[in-house]
Amino acid sequence: MCGIAGYLAGGGVHAERDVVRGMCDRIRHRGPDGEGCYVDERVALGHRRLSIIDVEGGKQPLGNEDGSVQIVFNGEIYNFQHLMEELKQRGHLFQTRSDTEVIVHLYEEVGERVPEYLNGMFAFAIWDRNRQTLLLARDRFGEKPLYWTDAIPGMPLCFASELKAMRWLPGFPSQVRPESVADFLALCYVPDPHTIYAAVRKLEPATSMTVRADGTRKETRYWTPRFAAASGALERRAGVEEVDELAGDAVRSRMVSDVPLGGFLSGGVDSSGVVAYMARSAPGRIRTFSIGFTTEEFNELQYARLVARKYETNHHEEVVTPSIEEMLGTLVRQYDEPFGDSSAIPTLYLSQMTRKFVTVALSGDGADELFGGYRRYAHALSAERLRSMVPAGLRRWVIGPLGEAYPRSGSLPRMFRAKSTLQGMASTLGQAYFDAMSSLRQEGLTAVLAAPLRSQLNGYSCREGFSARFQEYADLPPLAQLQAVDWRTYLPGDILVKVDRATMAYSLESRAPWLDHRLAELAARLPTEAKVSGRTGKVLFKQVVGRYIPEQLVTRRKMGFAVPMALWLRTSLKAPFERAVFGRELEPYLDVAGVRRLWMDHQNGRGDYSSALWNMLMLAYWDQVHLRGEAWQA
Repeated sequence: MCGIAGYLAGGGVHAERDVVRGMCDRIRHRGPDGEGCYVDERVALGHRRLSIIDVEGGKQPLGNEDGSVQIVFNGEIYNFQHLMEELKQRGHLFQTRSDTEVIVHLYEEVGERVPEYLNGMFAFAIWDRNRQTLLLARDRFGEKPLYWTDAIPGMPLCFASELKAMRWLPGFPSQVRPESVADFLALCYVPDPHTIYAAVRKLEPATSMTVRADGTRKETRYWTPRFAAASGALERRAGVEEVDELAGDAVRSRMVSDVPLGGFLSGGVDSSGVVAYMARSAPGRIRTFSIGFTTEEFNELQYARLVARKYETNHHEEVVTPSIEEMLGTLVRQYDEPFGDSSAIPTLYLSQMTRKFVTVALSGDGADELFGGYRRYAHALSAERLRSMVPAGLRRWVIGPLGEAYPRSGSLPRMFRAKSTLQGMASTLGQAYFDAMSSLRQEGLTAVLAAPLRSQLNGYSCREGFSARFQEYADLPPLAQLQAVDWRTYLPGDILVKVDRATMAYSLESRAPWLDHRLAELAARLPTEAKVSGRTGKVLFKQVVGRYIPEQLVTRRKMGFAVPMALWLRTSLKAPFERAVFGRELEPYLDVAGVRRLWMDHQNGRGDYSSALWNMLMLAYWDQVHLRGEAWQA
């Protein structure tokens, strides 16, 4: 796990070591164990290293025998030992035991196709001096970040693991992308490939990009999961055994490390399953880490302890009073874009505690997305079945207008709150899913956006932009459509950003066995009923993992990694919110009157708008710290 940065030089400008070193200094937290640079006339590559594999020999940038191919790499390749043996048989000579050198020699064999052969999490840049090309690539799910821009003077292309490395450069194009502001306020994150900046993009997951010295680019999507149609789905009984076998191998392969390693243990099915497979694979006691809260509503320690006792792990836990004041500054500084998933707060606490003992931790991330674990999937499927019973014309021309005309009021008795139901009936699957996912539906979002920003949006609709992503998967069953879109949006934009930035804040590497692409390909072939049945999610996955963990963990209600945000916004965050959001600085983004109405409804208990209000506060703090460059102040 590391940080990378670099650029192609052009327009009469030569690459400079001090420039790329300055970029890497801004992401030192990603790699405190060492640094390195490669510079020639056309390219500068920089690296910050967190030593995991081949601690002594894996320094970067790393080249081939004659130095004509150079790489900077962030991540871990879990099949590197197998690839190394194959490459040795083909005559390649290795100077290190590192997975990084495997990528270099593999590139010599297969060229731009190299990411297709890798099982791992990665973002890397390979400079081929002979061909005068730079190859950028990102792993299949986007576990590792990679930003790029062609808008910095003298640099036909510039890239980095984090935006803060780019922002240090003179001439950084800091113009905000209006659509990204709207998307963030609605979804809590900025979906790939966009960023908050108009001129900077993320390289999408499962994508590589070849850039010539003159800046000419070619992007290639090297992996696309094949979701099965209903008639071509994998037989469920065979799926249980295949998932079990692959899950064990995915966990074992992620336990290879030359430094201390452990596992996050939340008390949920996903992390408990990882720990169970770890314990079954490891020769000695494994280390596990749990965070608990003094507020019982958010505390899962009792369930984590069940797994820790069952496998006699070397268990570490810490009970904290979830205090926003303590972590808010770290949160704002670490996330370079506005980021609204408040579960980043407990993730920071967990990462901080875990790093005191180990350098690598396995997590349960990805199981919900692969195996259908979210409650919103079950709700969406129920609503889609209901929609399918009503003719499209009736839904569009009668139910739709009725939903628009129906009054919205949380004060009405529940049986009379029909507006959302009617609107959902008139929606497509993608539109309804956006409504379920968003902190602010389209009409609520429009009410809080500043008039200048609405004008800049020029008719752009977050709802329609999001639902348009479903068109690519329209021939798939509804659940497969939901999962396919989540794999391209919510997973890389929210979940994996949250974990990467929180763990890297403390120089901790997180590995996610459930995101092994072999498991993903298998999960994509499973029928809907093997994932969601009625209100139950992860049906087959629980059947597999249930073999190894206490039954009450499998049957209990899913509990998120949450914090009391609604309460905070009425207490400790009330004054900071009013200072930050109602100041003049946010006038380009927000309509103060519209926000104040929402704020007062939340304060008076007329509704819980904590997610939308938290997004606004995160936008305000991002603008203060990252855009205007002011010192952090709550």
